[in-house]
Amino acid sequence: QVQLVESGGGLVQAGGSLRLACAASGLTFRSYTMAWFRQAPGKERDIVAVTSWSGHTTYYGEFVKGRFTISRDNAKNTVYLQMNNLKPEDTAVYYCAAPYRGTFYSTTLSDYDYWGQGTQVTVSS
Repeated sequence: QVQLVESGGGLVQAGGSLRLACAASGLTFRSYTMAWFRQAPGKERDIVAVTSWSGHTTYYGEFVKGRFTISRDNAKNTVYLQMNNLKPEDTAVYYCAAPYRGTFYSTTLSDYDYWGQGTQVTVSS
């Protein structure tokens, strides 16, 4: 059974930083594309960042603009999202996700089958 468990969310002031982590189990982590999405109240779930199985290919949502970095440690079965210069509009629940077809690389929400429970990020102004 695939499990994705996010951690690292919290309350931070604008301009601050947070590092989210997603620990994966039940899958061959090193063979999976991993992604972060976020969903603010009343809004759709949006792509934040994607990393290929090797970590060599990454994608970021337009709003990231150089502030976030996705990385992975295949030895620890963990993917990270380093978020710097946070803004109030970054407030959302952040979700970790993986596609059923492991190495399949996508930025499309519907291509992701495994999801974590989410971690709340709140940025105060």
